[in-house]
Amino acid sequence: MNADEWTVDDHVEGRPEHAVALYRQFEEFVLRLGEVTVSVSKSTITFKGPRRGFAGGKPTKVGLRGYFDLTRNLGTSDHRILNVAPYQRQLHVHHFTLTTPQDLDDEFCGWIREAYDVGCGKHLTG
Repeated sequence: MNADEWTVDDHVEGRPEHAVALYRQFEEFVLRLGEVTVSVSKSTITFKGPRRGFAGGKPTKVGLRGYFDLTRNLGTSDHRILNVAPYQRQLHVHHFTLTTPQDLDDEFCGWIREAYDVGCGKHLTG
């Protein structure tokens, strides 16, 4: 492998089975949202909509760690949300960790659907 060319397989190699399974469930859900491309770098796996990246993640020792962008701030009261920071003028990046399949529930998937709208550029059209 060229040092500049990372793949999803590079990110899942050597990770615990439960973490890889969580990543694969997340990936499967995201790819069903619509027009999504995958961009892999050494630091993360990014999912991009037609206009921009909207979410990403990678398996870790404890589960799946990642991020998604929303036009609103969810805060950190949910155990999955580690922190939230303003990102650009209209967006907030939410960093998360999932540790069990139950963490990938309807509420979380709703946030990812909302993030996909950001990836489609709906936040730019009002």
